[in-house]
Amino acid sequence: MKGRLGQSFVFAVSGGRTPWIMLGDLAAQEVPWRCVHVAQVDERIAPAGDPKRNLTHLSACLLSRVPLRPDQIHVMPVESSDPAAAARQYARTLEMLAGSPPSLDLVHLGLGPDGHTASLVPGDPALQVTDRDVALTNVYMGTRRMTLTYPVLNRARRVLWVVTGEEKAPMLARLRAGDTSIPAGRVRGEDAWIMADRAAAGETTGD
Repeated sequence: MKGRLGQSFVFAVSGGRTPWIMLGDLAAQEVPWRCVHVAQVDERIAPAGDPKRNLTHLSACLLSRVPLRPDQIHVMPVESSDPAAAARQYARTLEMLAGSPPSLDLVHLGLGPDGHTASLVPGDPALQVTDRDVALTNVYMGTRRMTLTYPVLNRARRVLWVVTGEEKAPMLARLRAGDTSIPAGRVRGEDAWIMADRAAAGETTGD
């Protein structure tokens, strides 16, 4: 492996509502932040500060609350006038942080009710990307996205799934069964942790 930043821990964070509480709790923990680099798993192609941007909420929940220098925060360059070039640029950033090919220390992933993870959604061409670590998607829920792809996700040293909500229960069961017919099921299961609430896990509580 070439080019990995020495003595660093590279943590890639997904968007969506589910991680907001987790990230807020993380900000309150004693973490050696001087060693941490934060990257993004995916991002909507939208202007800075747009409420749809994952970065907007990541900043509010975590980045603004912990002592990270600007050079420890690696934002997907989705405001570029050339998104394809921006995706290639972000892939080079990951190589600088985590070697060539990059091996991220921890990747946080969520799970959608349609089985998507990151911005790897059913039927999107990004699902078929095998030669790039960062890709662009088609329009999904109103916006195009920039996303990490399976090659880099499957090189991660550890994957953390955080899944909440009853509507996720069917897909979580399929993920745990290794169902590769859903996008999330194509992420390597070894070295993966799943944190789920009772509703997502399909459990019910008595009165």
